[in-house]
Amino acid sequence: MTAPPAHAALDATLARQRAACLAQPVPTFAERKRDLQALQRYIRDHKLALCEAISADYGNRSHHETLLAEIFPAIDGIDHVLGQLKKWMQPQRRSVDWRNFPGARNRVLPQPLGVVGVIVPWNFPVNLSLVPLTYIFAAGNRAMVKMSENSRHLARLLIATMPAYFPPEKLQFVDETGGVGMAFSQLPFDHLLFTGSGQTGRAVMAAAARNLCPVTLELGGKAPAIVCADFDMRTAAERILFVKYLNAGQICTSVDHAWLPEAGIAAFVEHARRIMPARYPRLDTPDYTSIIDEAAFERLLQALDEARERGAQVISLLPGPAYDRATRKIAPHIVLDAPEDSLLLTREIFGPVLPLRGYADLETVIASINGGPRPLAIYPFSNDARTVQTLIDRVMSGGVSVNDALFHVGQHDLPFGGVGESGMGHYHGVEGFHTFSKLRPVFYQARYSPLALLRPPYGRLASRVLNFLTR
Repeated sequence: MTAPPAHAALDATLARQRAACLAQPVPTFAERKRDLQALQRYIRDHKLALCEAISADYGNRSHHETLLAEIFPAIDGIDHVLGQLKKWMQPQRRSVDWRNFPGARNRVLPQPLGVVGVIVPWNFPVNLSLVPLTYIFAAGNRAMVKMSENSRHLARLLIATMPAYFPPEKLQFVDETGGVGMAFSQLPFDHLLFTGSGQTGRAVMAAAARNLCPVTLELGGKAPAIVCADFDMRTAAERILFVKYLNAGQICTSVDHAWLPEAGIAAFVEHARRIMPARYPRLDTPDYTSIIDEAAFERLLQALDEARERGAQVISLLPGPAYDRATRKIAPHIVLDAPEDSLLLTREIFGPVLPLRGYADLETVIASINGGPRPLAIYPFSNDARTVQTLIDRVMSGGVSVNDALFHVGQHDLPFGGVGESGMGHYHGVEGFHTFSKLRPVFYQARYSPLALLRPPYGRLASRVLNFLTR
């Protein structure tokens, strides 16, 4: 039985890239620098086209949001890597046991893995394709990148324009035309990076396991903000609301829900009622992003309806209609008193809906978060360093932003990744370089090896040496 055309094309691309790796297994610093500069030049040359393609895929996505959350981090991140790469590439000296191996040397050599596969979600498709490529190229690899079925305009743009910057044996983008995703994850890559839902991540990991292909999984979860009584409520509202409704909440590291002191909930809601109309005067403003597709739109409305029918208070924060089917826009919402087992409190929301949960004792918050899957991030808000450290120590998550949300992801020198059900592995920073490198241990024997004294047949000298070593 012959492979389907799309699958055969994937196999052929991988074979071409692997042959190129074997022909040139360790690119020089100068070659890696050229690749990074070419990637940066591509982003700058196609900045407007990338914004327009993403907006077309969404229905409407603010160009400003794309520039802020995708274009700028990719460009700026390349500058950071260029400034660090020569140091990262240096062999690492490691110590030697002088008693057994006098005169020998140990080194760790960071070397390219080979061909890396990248599976990209639709929510930040430029950031989550080109930022990983920065570290993949820095480590000296080649890459195949599969785009989402919800990124058709962007995929066409990348497939059409990227070959002018990189040959297919270096970089190949792949569109999702049906069944491509599973075939892609079954390829024998040297490493596979997946960003997306936990359900799909499990399937990708199972497929990669057939080839013993190592995976980095960046998933999601219910990342909480935890506002403590000592923190100014207006400041907390301004910061949490900005992150929550950026990209209409369609961010894996967004604030999923917020824990507030019971006495502060009313003040937070009042601040939100004033803040949000000032930022988005109406639902149809081009600054406010659409929900990606009809299925996600209906899922969010269903979750709101369920909470409302079960006694929750559902508050739309903009004047006018709460949603618009024609543009797939849902106004920013706050939800009070959602039932513990409601959709909003049991599933990742991934939309512009913020449940507020009251607490009287911080122990309640800690126990509740620890009772569920480990989130991709937590966001403690407190001016007391001991309280912040208590939350960091006792509530495990992929990452942390203190007195804000999301922005730990934007730090080029911090690793980004999940833990438990929110993912495994890291990229960004030197950890990204290490993820896509083989840190290869190399032992260099001295001209004379003292272990020659311990070759059989064993006699009195061997006994004396071993008694000395094990005394």
